[in-house]
Amino acid sequence: MALILTFLGKGGTGRTTMAIAAAKQFAAQGKRVLLASQDTSPALAVLVGAPLSADPCELGPNLKGVMLQTAVLLERSWEELKKVEAQYLRTPFFKAVYGQELGVLPGMDQALALNAVREYDASGQYDVIVFDSTGDQSAVRLMGAPESMSWYIRRFRQVFADSDLGRTLSPFIQPIAAAVLNVNWSGDLFAQPAANQVNDLLEQGKAAVADPNRVLAYLVTTASTDAVATAKYLWGSAQQAGLTVGGVLLNESMVNEALRTEFAPLSVSHIPSKVGEDWQPLMQAMPNFTQVATQVPRPIRVEVAERKVYLFLPGFDKKQVKLTQYGPEVTIEAGDQRRNIFLPPELRGQQVTGAKFQDNYLIISF
Repeated sequence: MALILTFLGKGGTGRTTMAIAAAKQFAAQGKRVLLASQDTSPALAVLVGAPLSADPCELGPNLKGVMLQTAVLLERSWEELKKVEAQYLRTPFFKAVYGQELGVLPGMDQALALNAVREYDASGQYDVIVFDSTGDQSAVRLMGAPESMSWYIRRFRQVFADSDLGRTLSPFIQPIAAAVLNVNWSGDLFAQPAANQVNDLLEQGKAAVADPNRVLAYLVTTASTDAVATAKYLWGSAQQAGLTVGGVLLNESMVNEALRTEFAPLSVSHIPSKVGEDWQPLMQAMPNFTQVATQVPRPIRVEVAERKVYLFLPGFDKKQVKLTQYGPEVTIEAGDQRRNIFLPPELRGQQVTGAKFQDNYLIISF
């Protein structure tokens, strides 16, 4: 399993430059590195000094690069979908539709990029995958997708099972489905082979995002007020998605005490300007990305003995946060990001008795 490293920040702050420098730093350390970028413009090829394509190609010792081209990824994923369909359906109906015919719908680029990174990770060919994403709110949602999708499955599964419609249709759906699918269908409609494969992938994704040794983000900013404000907002949004932010890369500006205070307790690293084709000063200025797991606040901490849940939400205040509770879950809305907390058995069914902000933490009491 590889370390997946990505960068968040306002456009124009140098996220792609930081991604390339980080990839080169890891490669110089002897790690097998893949630089995977959603930037399909010629600018990336100019920066790395080599042409890139939809398949990994050599950029230097221990370093490969790949462009995550949405149309190509859609075509490949469609072929995989047809294989799965043929495995479970007696009469597949997607087989007459070809990936080359499909257009790209809004949102597909992010989902396909996430799946591509997952597949490169699963290949075992890389120690580090530097993911040069869009770096904005949509990239944060991308990283939080396994958690969000598993919530939909979990909630709708229970809602359907408890409904009169579910109880009424279940005896009829199962024999009909068994006649259509190439599996013996019995029991839970959501616990069939195809559904189990999806659930397993989502659980693996959730576990990876929650582990800073597996998935890690860094903020990239300049000293400008708008760039700093955007970085802080994305920091809080990343915490909401369960993604750990390990530090701040300050591009082309000197670190001052005001900036250290803005991003405390994160470390702020000054990254010098790139001069010509010399990447060495940037590589040397990069922090040690592998030593952050115990140094930065985790997005969520549950203290059963205290009957409290701690959420680290920098960049937000009490007025920007909404808390609701339905059944066994608590939903936190901060900015444009929601997080559903599935409570442990000891707190499940207990009502929220209070919530307060303290030192960038939202502390929920039961």
